Amino acid sequence: MRTLALILARAGSKGVPGKNRAIVAGRPCCAWTIDDARDARLVSRIALSTDDPELQRLGLQSGVDVVARPAELATDHAPVDEAARHAVAALDGPAPDAVVILYANVPVRPRGLIDRAIATLAETGADSVQSYASVGKHHPWWTARLDERTGRVEPWEGERLNHGVHRRQDLPPAYVPDGGVLAVATRALRLEIDGVEPGPHAFFGRDRRGVATAAGEVVDIDAPRDLALAEAALAERLADPNRAAAAAGPARDALR
Repeated sequence: MRTLALILARAGSKGVPGKNRAIVAGRPCCAWTIDDARDARLVSRIALSTDDPELQRLGLQSGVDVVARPAELATDHAPVDEAARHAVAALDGPAPDAVVILYANVPVRPRGLIDRAIATLAETGADSVQSYASVGKHHPWWTARLDERTGRVEPWEGERLNHGVHRRQDLPPAYVPDGGVLAVATRALRLEIDGVEPGPHAFFGRDRRGVATAAGEVVDIDAPRDLALAEAALAERLADPNRAAAAAGPARDALR
Protein backbone atom coordinates (compact mmCIF):
# COMPACT_ATOMS: atom_id res chain seq x y z
CA MET A 1 0.00 0.00 0.00
CA ARG A 2 1.46 3.34 -1.06
CA THR A 3 1.08 5.64 1.92
CA LEU A 4 1.74 9.37 1.90
CA ALA A 5 2.48 11.07 5.21
CA LEU A 6 1.14 14.59 4.71
CA ILE A 7 2.20 17.18 7.28
CA LEU A 8 -0.10 20.20 7.46
CA ALA A 9 1.51 23.39 8.80
CA ARG A 10 -0.20 26.77 8.49
CA ALA A 11 1.77 29.93 9.15
CA GLY A 12 -1.00 31.54 11.19
CA SER A 13 -2.56 30.60 14.51
CA LYS A 14 -4.71 32.50 16.99
CA GLY A 15 -4.00 30.54 20.17
CA VAL A 16 -0.21 30.37 19.81
CA PRO A 17 1.05 32.64 17.00
CA GLY A 18 3.54 30.88 14.74
CA LYS A 19 3.19 27.66 16.72
CA ASN A 20 4.24 25.37 13.88
CA ARG A 21 7.67 27.01 13.74
CA ALA A 22 7.94 27.80 17.46
CA ILE A 23 11.08 26.38 19.06
CA VAL A 24 10.19 23.36 21.19
CA ALA A 25 13.00 21.50 22.97
CA GLY A 26 15.54 23.33 20.81
CA ARG A 27 13.93 22.67 17.42
CA PRO A 28 11.06 24.00 15.30
CA CYS A 29 7.83 22.34 16.38
CA CYS A 30 7.23 21.00 12.86
CA ALA A 31 10.60 19.19 12.87
CA TRP A 32 9.36 16.71 15.46
CA THR A 33 6.49 15.67 13.20
CA ILE A 34 8.90 15.26 10.29
CA ASP A 35 10.90 12.90 12.51
CA ASP A 36 7.80 10.93 13.43
CA ALA A 37 6.91 10.49 9.77
CA ARG A 38 10.46 9.36 8.97
CA ASP A 39 10.40 6.85 11.81
CA ALA A 40 7.22 5.20 10.49
CA ARG A 41 8.12 1.98 8.65
CA LEU A 42 4.87 1.93 6.65
CA VAL A 43 5.17 5.43 5.18
CA SER A 44 6.20 5.47 1.52
CA ARG A 45 6.55 9.22 1.02
CA ILE A 46 6.51 12.38 3.13
CA ALA A 47 5.21 15.78 2.08
CA LEU A 48 4.79 19.09 3.89
CA SER A 49 1.96 21.44 2.91
CA THR A 50 2.44 24.99 4.16
CA ASP A 51 2.02 28.64 3.28
CA ASP A 52 4.97 29.59 5.51
CA PRO A 53 8.25 30.28 3.61
CA GLU A 54 10.32 29.39 6.67
CA LEU A 55 8.58 26.05 7.03
CA GLN A 56 8.94 25.43 3.29
CA ARG A 57 12.69 25.89 3.76
CA LEU A 58 12.63 23.53 6.74
CA GLY A 59 10.90 20.88 4.66
CA LEU A 60 13.35 21.17 1.78
CA GLN A 61 16.35 21.04 4.12
CA SER A 62 14.84 17.98 5.78
CA GLY A 63 14.52 16.17 2.46
CA VAL A 64 10.73 15.94 2.24
CA ASP A 65 8.49 17.06 -0.60
CA VAL A 66 7.05 20.54 -0.13
CA VAL A 67 3.71 21.82 -1.41
CA ALA A 68 3.05 25.57 -1.33
CA ARG A 69 -0.42 25.92 0.15
CA PRO A 70 -2.60 28.65 -1.37
CA ALA A 71 -3.63 31.45 0.97
CA GLU A 72 -7.32 30.52 0.72
CA LEU A 73 -6.50 27.06 2.08
CA ALA A 74 -4.45 28.41 4.99
CA THR A 75 -7.07 30.45 6.86
CA ASP A 76 -8.57 29.61 10.26
CA HIS A 77 -11.71 28.38 8.52
CA ALA A 78 -10.19 26.44 5.61
CA PRO A 79 -11.25 22.77 5.76
CA VAL A 80 -8.44 20.33 6.48
CA ASP A 81 -9.57 17.93 3.77
CA GLU A 82 -9.47 20.62 1.09
CA ALA A 83 -5.86 21.42 1.98
CA ALA A 84 -5.04 17.72 1.95
CA ARG A 85 -6.68 17.13 -1.44
CA HIS A 86 -4.81 20.11 -2.86
CA ALA A 87 -1.48 18.70 -1.66
CA VAL A 88 -2.14 15.20 -3.00
CA ALA A 89 -3.10 16.61 -6.39
CA ALA A 90 -0.01 18.84 -6.48
CA LEU A 91 2.47 16.00 -6.00
CA ASP A 92 3.86 14.21 -9.01
CA GLY A 93 4.01 10.45 -9.41
CA PRO A 94 1.39 7.77 -8.72
CA ALA A 95 -1.43 8.65 -6.34
CA PRO A 96 -1.14 7.10 -2.86
CA ASP A 97 -3.55 4.44 -1.65
CA ALA A 98 -3.75 6.15 1.72
CA VAL A 99 -2.88 9.52 3.21
CA VAL A 100 -1.72 9.95 6.81
CA ILE A 101 -2.59 13.47 7.91
CA LEU A 102 -0.18 14.76 10.55
CA TYR A 103 -0.55 18.14 12.21
CA ALA A 104 2.71 20.06 12.59
CA ASN A 105 1.59 21.48 15.95
CA VAL A 106 1.77 18.01 17.53
CA PRO A 107 5.45 17.57 18.47
CA VAL A 108 4.80 14.64 20.81
CA ARG A 109 3.38 11.28 19.72
CA PRO A 110 4.03 7.81 21.13
CA ARG A 111 6.42 5.66 19.18
CA GLY A 112 4.78 3.51 16.55
CA LEU A 113 1.49 5.41 16.53
CA ILE A 114 1.62 6.23 12.82
CA ASP A 115 2.41 2.64 11.89
CA ARG A 116 -0.41 1.38 14.10
CA ALA A 117 -2.90 3.59 12.29
CA ILE A 118 -1.65 2.57 8.84
CA ALA A 119 -1.66 -1.12 9.75
CA THR A 120 -5.20 -0.87 11.10
CA LEU A 121 -6.34 0.87 7.91
CA ALA A 122 -4.75 -1.83 5.74
CA GLU A 123 -5.85 -4.83 7.82
CA THR A 124 -9.47 -3.75 8.28
CA GLY A 125 -10.09 -2.10 4.92
CA ALA A 126 -11.59 0.83 6.83
CA ASP A 127 -12.04 4.28 5.33
CA SER A 128 -10.16 6.05 8.12
CA VAL A 129 -8.29 5.44 11.36
CA GLN A 130 -7.88 8.17 13.97
CA SER A 131 -6.03 8.21 17.29
CA TYR A 132 -8.07 8.60 20.46
CA ALA A 133 -6.88 9.35 23.98
CA SER A 134 -8.47 8.05 27.13
CA VAL A 135 -10.33 10.87 28.86
CA GLY A 136 -9.40 9.67 32.34
CA LYS A 137 -11.26 11.59 35.05
CA HIS A 138 -12.65 14.10 32.50
CA HIS A 139 -15.37 11.61 31.70
CA PRO A 140 -18.76 12.46 30.14
CA TRP A 141 -20.51 10.71 33.03
CA TRP A 142 -18.95 13.27 35.39
CA THR A 143 -20.15 16.23 33.35
CA ALA A 144 -22.71 18.37 35.17
CA ARG A 145 -24.87 21.43 34.65
CA LEU A 146 -24.06 24.33 36.96
CA ASP A 147 -26.48 27.20 37.45
CA GLU A 148 -24.12 30.16 37.72
CA ARG A 149 -26.75 32.23 39.52
CA THR A 150 -27.78 29.78 42.24
CA GLY A 151 -24.84 27.37 42.22
CA ARG A 152 -27.23 24.43 41.81
CA VAL A 153 -25.59 21.31 40.32
CA GLU A 154 -27.62 18.92 38.17
CA PRO A 155 -26.72 15.95 35.95
CA TRP A 156 -25.80 16.80 32.39
CA GLU A 157 -28.03 13.92 31.32
CA GLY A 158 -30.17 11.39 33.14
CA GLU A 159 -31.49 11.62 36.68
CA ARG A 160 -28.44 10.72 38.78
CA LEU A 161 -25.41 12.96 39.27
CA ASN A 162 -22.23 11.26 37.99
CA HIS A 163 -24.43 8.38 36.76
CA GLY A 164 -24.03 7.07 40.29
CA VAL A 165 -20.32 6.40 39.77
CA HIS A 166 -17.98 8.20 42.16
CA ARG A 167 -14.66 6.36 41.67
CA ARG A 168 -12.58 6.95 38.55
CA GLN A 169 -11.70 3.26 38.42
CA ASP A 170 -15.38 2.38 37.95
CA LEU A 171 -15.95 4.60 34.91
CA PRO A 172 -16.38 2.81 31.56
CA PRO A 173 -13.65 3.57 29.01
CA ALA A 174 -14.21 6.76 27.02
CA TYR A 175 -12.02 8.42 24.42
CA VAL A 176 -11.61 11.70 22.53
CA PRO A 177 -9.65 12.42 19.33
CA ASP A 178 -6.18 13.58 20.32
CA GLY A 179 -4.75 14.87 17.02
CA GLY A 180 -1.89 12.37 16.97
CA VAL A 181 -2.66 10.75 13.61
CA LEU A 182 -5.41 10.46 11.03
CA ALA A 183 -4.98 7.87 8.29
CA VAL A 184 -7.54 7.96 5.48
CA ALA A 185 -7.99 5.92 2.33
CA THR A 186 -7.45 8.15 -0.68
CA ARG A 187 -10.94 7.29 -1.93
CA ALA A 188 -12.38 8.61 1.33
CA LEU A 189 -10.28 11.77 1.13
CA ARG A 190 -11.62 12.34 -2.38
CA LEU A 191 -15.20 11.90 -1.10
CA GLU A 192 -15.72 8.84 -3.27
CA ILE A 193 -17.30 6.62 -0.60
CA ASP A 194 -21.02 6.09 -1.20
CA GLY A 195 -23.57 6.81 1.49
CA VAL A 196 -21.49 9.29 3.51
CA GLU A 197 -23.43 12.17 5.01
CA PRO A 198 -22.09 15.57 3.87
CA GLY A 199 -20.22 17.55 6.50
CA PRO A 200 -16.77 18.62 7.67
CA HIS A 201 -15.78 15.02 8.46
CA ALA A 202 -17.26 13.41 5.35
CA PHE A 203 -13.69 12.62 4.26
CA PHE A 204 -13.46 10.13 7.14
CA GLY A 205 -15.74 7.88 5.09
CA ARG A 206 -18.26 5.42 6.54
CA ASP A 207 -16.08 2.79 8.21
CA ARG A 208 -14.22 4.75 10.85
CA ARG A 209 -11.77 3.03 13.19
CA GLY A 210 -9.55 4.18 16.01
CA VAL A 211 -6.30 3.40 17.79
CA ALA A 212 -5.99 4.24 21.47
CA THR A 213 -3.35 6.31 23.21
CA ALA A 214 -2.89 6.88 26.91
CA ALA A 215 -3.71 10.24 28.44
CA GLY A 216 -0.82 12.64 27.84
CA GLU A 217 0.97 10.55 25.19
CA VAL A 218 0.06 13.09 22.52
CA VAL A 219 0.70 16.79 23.05
CA ASP A 220 -1.22 19.12 20.73
CA ILE A 221 -0.02 22.75 20.87
CA ASP A 222 -3.22 24.79 21.16
CA ALA A 223 -2.37 27.08 24.09
CA PRO A 224 0.87 28.52 25.53
CA ARG A 225 0.84 26.04 28.42
CA ASP A 226 1.02 23.18 25.90
CA LEU A 227 4.51 24.35 24.95
CA ALA A 228 5.71 23.61 28.47
CA LEU A 229 4.09 20.16 28.39
CA ALA A 230 5.78 19.40 25.09
CA GLU A 231 9.15 20.63 26.39
CA ALA A 232 8.92 18.29 29.37
CA ALA A 233 7.82 15.31 27.29
CA LEU A 234 10.56 15.80 24.71
CA ALA A 235 13.21 16.29 27.37
CA GLU A 236 12.24 12.88 28.75
CA ARG A 237 12.36 11.38 25.25
CA LEU A 238 15.80 12.83 24.53
CA ALA A 239 17.10 11.36 27.78
CA ASP A 240 16.71 7.99 26.03
CA PRO A 241 19.97 7.42 24.07
CA ASN A 242 18.09 5.45 21.41
CA ARG A 243 15.97 8.50 20.65
CA ALA A 244 18.51 11.26 21.10
CA ALA A 245 19.60 11.02 17.47
CA ALA A 246 16.22 12.43 16.45
CA ALA A 247 17.48 15.90 17.36
CA ALA A 248 20.25 15.72 14.77
CA GLY A 249 20.05 16.84 11.16
CA PRO A 250 19.12 19.95 9.19
CA ALA A 251 15.81 20.51 10.98
CA ARG A 252 17.58 21.54 14.19
CA ASP A 253 18.79 24.94 13.02
CA ALA A 254 16.69 25.50 9.91
CA LEU A 255 14.70 28.38 11.39
CA ARG A 256 17.46 30.10 13.30
